[in-house]
Amino acid sequence: MLLQPQTPIIVRIVEEPVRETTVVDVLVGALGLTGVLLLVAAVLGGILGGLFILYRVIHARRTPYTGEPGDETPHIV
Repeated sequence: MLLQPQTPIIVRIVEEPVRETTVVDVLVGALGLTGVLLLVAAVLGGILGGLFILYRVIHARRTPYTGEPGDETPHIV
């Protein structure tokens, strides 16, 4: 048998470059998160405020104003 010359096989694995995170990326992400939190707070505030007003109106209809001190009426126009 004849010996064949052995040449090494070199395999280079090239990975895709990782995209850097810049200050602009962080600021845009923070502003987006802040906007979502602001929107959620506004919606929940509107819902809870509406429920509070509805409760006061229903409560005022059940107990009519008698004019005595300590009686409260909702001042909703």
